[in-house]
Amino acid sequence: MDTVIAALDNLLLFLSSEEVTRSFFNNRFYTILSVIILMHVKNAAYRGMWSSALVNIPGTLLHEMMHFLVGAFLNARPCNFTVFPKKDPLSGDYVMGSVGFRNITFYNAVPAALAPLLLLPVGFYLNRYFLPYIPQTILGYVFYILLQTVIIENAMPSQADFRIAGMYLSGLLLYGILLICLLLML
Repeated sequence: MDTVIAALDNLLLFLSSEEVTRSFFNNRFYTILSVIILMHVKNAAYRGMWSSALVNIPGTLLHEMMHFLVGAFLNARPCNFTVFPKKDPLSGDYVMGSVGFRNITFYNAVPAALAPLLLLPVGFYLNRYFLPYIPQTILGYVFYILLQTVIIENAMPSQADFRIAGMYLSGLLLYGILLICLLLML
């Protein structure tokens, strides 16, 4: 038993050394490897509904909060909000969370449905302005990778989000034209 403890102690000393820690923060290979490991851990959690919910609640909360805030701002009138999983009777799949609206119209369907995309700039600015303040330790690195993975993964709209965004052709045209104008101004 003492040999195992000594080996773990030596491993922790090695991982906390400045050279190893710096290589984790400066090497994209370790970042990609960390994200893939996190995704495998998350996929393993999908074996049970409640373990899946526990793993997904932070990201689901961010995702659904973006729908709620943008919908409220654009008068879509959010009427329910949940981050707890429920089984979809039509597909048999689990829906991790949802926001219901009472006033979806041509001008608010697209932004309310695609609102989670606003998490991408949040992740970008956290990377740019928050990363330098994270302690350069293995634990700090794992925290940073976990935080960014949750933010970026949950910034992706679901199939249901895309269906709602496509409900109004006039809304798609309106926001398509606005996007083209914005790109031309850059």
